[in-house]
Amino acid sequence: MKRPYLVNFTAVDSDDRISVKAAVTDSKTPMAEKRTGQKLNPTSPIQSIGLISSDEYRIKVEGLGVGQSVIFTKEYESDRFGNFDFVMPNTVMGEAIEKIQVYEVSYEPGIEILMGSYLPFKIEDPKKVIISDFDKTLVDTKYSTAWELFQSLRSPIHHFPVVQTSLDLFFKYTEDKYQPFILSASPHFYENAIRDWLYQNKIYAGNIFLKDYRNIFSLTQGILTTKDLKKQSFYKLNQLVNIIVMTGIPEELTLMGDSFESDEFIYLVLAAVLIDRHDPWQVWNIVKAEKSFKLTTKQNFHFLSKFYKLGEMSRASRVKKLNIHIRCTKENLEVTKNKTHPFEFIQAKKSLVEYYIG
Repeated sequence: MKRPYLVNFTAVDSDDRISVKAAVTDSKTPMAEKRTGQKLNPTSPIQSIGLISSDEYRIKVEGLGVGQSVIFTKEYESDRFGNFDFVMPNTVMGEAIEKIQVYEVSYEPGIEILMGSYLPFKIEDPKKVIISDFDKTLVDTKYSTAWELFQSLRSPIHHFPVVQTSLDLFFKYTEDKYQPFILSASPHFYENAIRDWLYQNKIYAGNIFLKDYRNIFSLTQGILTTKDLKKQSFYKLNQLVNIIVMTGIPEELTLMGDSFESDEFIYLVLAAVLIDRHDPWQVWNIVKAEKSFKLTTKQNFHFLSKFYKLGEMSRASRVKKLNIHIRCTKENLEVTKNKTHPFEFIQAKKSLVEYYIG
């Protein structure tokens, strides 16, 4: 039976607001496979391939207070892909919102379909955030050929080798009260498989950001284009900015990535705004010409407004400590360490990067 349900729901409670990102679909693919016995059965990405479908939805969001009474109600409309991106207050008349209930209200006239209840992810003070890449950083995935991609769709992610050095580093930060976010360029229908892998490896990070392939295949309204199937720079920088806008400027920020794509360059662009407080307009005008970006006009305007907002936030509150860790192999460690970035203000921040073999 087809019915709408939430593919993902992220609610980050920080400062005076709750920032929400969510996605709804009415695919027949269940949100979670029924599992038998005590052992968790890993999910393969192809089991969620139905999430490639898209439609428009309207949800009603209720905020519940201390006594579980409704203290906030508002309806929101999705984009054409079923995605929601909005901000709601975290207190109403001095009472904190402790739980959020979500209903779909447009699917069947006159019927409100309860899709779930969620606890907002509270960013604690002092703010300490870790954002980690997934592929090639935490797990050594291989999608370089069409055959490898096909095999990855059919197999749970635990078939790929774990990068234990990265896991140990990640746990060092979470044990020090850093709050985790996972950022990956994997397709959005890999989410269940990635969550299974994270939980099996005792990484309890509910905030996962993946690349929505429906954006790529849309001819009119999508932000991403076919070039973004292989080029990750715009997508990753855009999502990094999204995460930090949601959390607010952290006092301590850790970024983990790998040396196989453009992670280091992207993290240093972010450092130029957060640490050196360079003007976002000047930074963006310089780096957008880099071949790893190759932006469309639509992407340029879409991102610039967010980058400006980040710049304004960084002027009001500064990152006191920024850690950047880049995973290398024995074969490419020296090459990666000696690599020169094309812009002087980016190259000047290279000393922030710590390289490790994994």
